[in-house]
Amino acid sequence: MNFRVLGSIALRYFWLYTRHPVRIVELIFWPFMQLLVWGFLTKYLQSQTSGDFPHTITYLIGAIILWDALFRAQQGVAISFLEDVWTRNLLNIFAAPVRTSEYVGAMFLVGFCRVAFTGAILSIIAIVAYQFNLFQLELALIPFYLNLLFFGWSMGLISVSLILRFGHGAESLAWAIPFMVQPFSAVFYPVSALPDWLQSVSQIFPSTHVFEGMRGVIEGGGFPTPSILAALGLNVLFLAASMWLLHTMLTGARKKGFLVKVTSS
Repeated sequence: MNFRVLGSIALRYFWLYTRHPVRIVELIFWPFMQLLVWGFLTKYLQSQTSGDFPHTITYLIGAIILWDALFRAQQGVAISFLEDVWTRNLLNIFAAPVRTSEYVGAMFLVGFCRVAFTGAILSIIAIVAYQFNLFQLELALIPFYLNLLFFGWSMGLISVSLILRFGHGAESLAWAIPFMVQPFSAVFYPVSALPDWLQSVSQIFPSTHVFEGMRGVIEGGGFPTPSILAALGLNVLFLAASMWLLHTMLTGARKKGFLVKVTSS
């Protein structure tokens, strides 16, 4: 892998944000609005209850911040690919001496930067507006973010693979796929709230173990080693499977001429 090539591709994506400042607004606006909604809901529930519940329910604010990390990581991959489709630049990239690993690495880097940017802003807003400090998760915060980042990358690669296979008609999946797994990831409620048969299904997603671990830390359960290890192991499987899927779809698209069709449609 040539990191100079990887950096050059990533730099092109970053330049898009400077040429179109509205893109930066988009990175802030939607996460901010979601945080407002869930933050006000948390404050209302706190005012209507008593005992330990008002403290533990702050996990709703933590959940929306961590969920945004997963979503931004996925968007960093999927939207970067779509930028090349929309600007008809996809053929130029694959006609150039660019390895697939370098192209994917550049999208991963964009996803990481999106997560870091929005995460920092949401954390500050949560402290100022709701007195919720994400850093109360302490050392668990880093593995939580890394696992959600990895899972977001995996879903981004799946989105790109499906767009390569089905063309422009599948572009909406770039936004839909994260929300397909959200109900089973126990983001805003524990796994025990799901029906029995869905509880088993939810265990296959790394995000489920992250959010369960987050609630455990907020409730004073200590460092959630089992949850973090489970999420990491599943992420290895998801990343391997998503990379294999992308390689398969990209190889097929090259042989059948789908790249031209996706770019020119």
